[in-house]
Amino acid sequence: KQQEAPFDEAQDRPAEAVDVPEGAEQPVAAEPSEAVGHGVEEAVERTRRTWFSRIGDMFRRGLDDELWDELAETLIAADTGVETTVKVLENLKARVKEEDIRDPEQAEEALKEELLSILQVDAQPGKLWGPSMGAGDLKVAPTHPSTEFRATLRQAQGEREGEAGAVPKPAVILVIGVNGTGKTTGIAKLAHAYKGMGQKVIMAAADTFRAAAIDQVKQWGQRGGVDVVAHQQGADPGAVVFDALSAAQSRGADVVIIATAGRLHTKVNLMEELRKVNRVIQRKYPEAPHEVLLVLDATSGQNALHQSKYFTEAVGVTGVLLAKLDGTAKGGVIFAVCDQLRIPVRFVGTGERADDLAAFEPKRFVDALFA
Repeated sequence: KQQEAPFDEAQDRPAEAVDVPEGAEQPVAAEPSEAVGHGVEEAVERTRRTWFSRIGDMFRRGLDDELWDELAETLIAADTGVETTVKVLENLKARVKEEDIRDPEQAEEALKEELLSILQVDAQPGKLWGPSMGAGDLKVAPTHPSTEFRATLRQAQGEREGEAGAVPKPAVILVIGVNGTGKTTGIAKLAHAYKGMGQKVIMAAADTFRAAAIDQVKQWGQRGGVDVVAHQQGADPGAVVFDALSAAQSRGADVVIIATAGRLHTKVNLMEELRKVNRVIQRKYPEAPHEVLLVLDATSGQNALHQSKYFTEAVGVTGVLLAKLDGTAKGGVIFAVCDQLRIPVRFVGTGERADDLAAFEPKRFVDALFA
């Protein structure tokens, strides 16, 4: 089926029209089993066991200089970052002095509260999800993580609907991040969640630099019964995005999730191309993208923070998807990201299955670290 010709920004004229297949009817993704899947508690177990489990014993040995040194070493080792660690401990010391805290359990609770305050980022939200997405204000707590996650999505979009009058259709989610962060897997999990809510989803394979990246998005689409719009390797990413948005319009899609190339944060030309993709989206839908998700690899530690800074300069990031949280003992990087970038963590990857994506809940996360 011929779609309308995409706009070629570089030439300021329509590009050659491309075939965008409607695609055969795909099998519906299987519903989650009744067994409880991987949640946040399981995902942070390595970080808790390796570092945070020893903090209680530190406090019980006394509130002295040795305690502060040990706490600093532990938080930094967990990849909380030097700058964030110093801020947390300075605030904690001042609080211990002002409130005359002497009880070890009370002091540990004060530390938890200081860490929690770091995670509660009051940043400018996107246009799709309300403040509960990434704040943990879930009113319903089903037993299955995937069901819980979908309930969170519904609630977060309901907040936006109440504020703005309607959830945008299609809702456009731009997903960015470097190669190897788990970006494509994260996109597929998000698409799976929306499809499980009964929404029609289209994924755009806008990473045209690597044939493998295009194939990976197609495979996820086939596996989950989600439409994919893709061109050949080397095609203009902006044209892919334009066609995906046109397909969403003609097919009545509710959500468009755009998978961009794994842009090396040291490559200025690739960052500029990301800006171009953003402009193509805005030409079609001036209010879009409604969310810009930056995918970071939890296992990369402080390097994830350095990547974040480059991306936030290139495009307005509205949230972070922290992938592979279950695969690291250094989950403290979440504190550094929230503290230094002032961008809320929206989602965390908790495993390899399609259902293993959770809404990030700061209090639940901190409680799990100290459980």
